[in-house]
Amino acid sequence: MEFCTRLGADVAIDYKNDDFVQEVLFATVGTGANVILDMVGGTYIERNFEAAAVEGRIVQIGFMDTPLATASFRLLMTKRLVYTGSTLRARSNEDKARLAHEVEMNAIPLLRQGSYKPIVDRTFPLAQAADAHRRMESRQHIGKIVLTMS
Repeated sequence: MEFCTRLGADVAIDYKNDDFVQEVLFATVGTGANVILDMVGGTYIERNFEAAAVEGRIVQIGFMDTPLATASFRLLMTKRLVYTGSTLRARSNEDKARLAHEVEMNAIPLLRQGSYKPIVDRTFPLAQAADAHRRMESRQHIGKIVLTMS
C-alpha cells in the first residue's frame, strides 16, 4: 500500500484484510469506482458489482482465484455496469502483431522519454527460471519479474 501511494495513488486498500467494497465506497463518498481491473475473479466478481459506480466498468484481466463464480447480476443491471474481459492468449497471431505494433508506436516512445518507467521487482538469469516462477507464485512481488539471457 505504501508503495502504491508513493507512486501517486490517492487511496490504497489492503483487499486481503480489509472490506474493499466498504473502503471504496468510503473513499468515493458512496459513489463507487468508475473502473475496476480484477485479476482475482472468484468471489471478488460479485463484490466488484457492489464497489462499482453507476455506469462503471469492470474488466476481468486474470484469475488468481478461480474463473468460476456465483453472482447476482441484479447490480450489474440496476447500476448499468459494463463487465468485460481481456486476455492475449486467445487472440490470433495477426491480432497480437497489430497490438505489438501499437505498443511500439505509442508506448515505447514514452518509455524512451522517461515519461513512464516499468516497475521491476527482481531480475533472474534464465537458468533460475524456476526461482523466478516461485517468486511469482508467492504473490510477494511488486512489479514485474524479469528473466535475463546472458
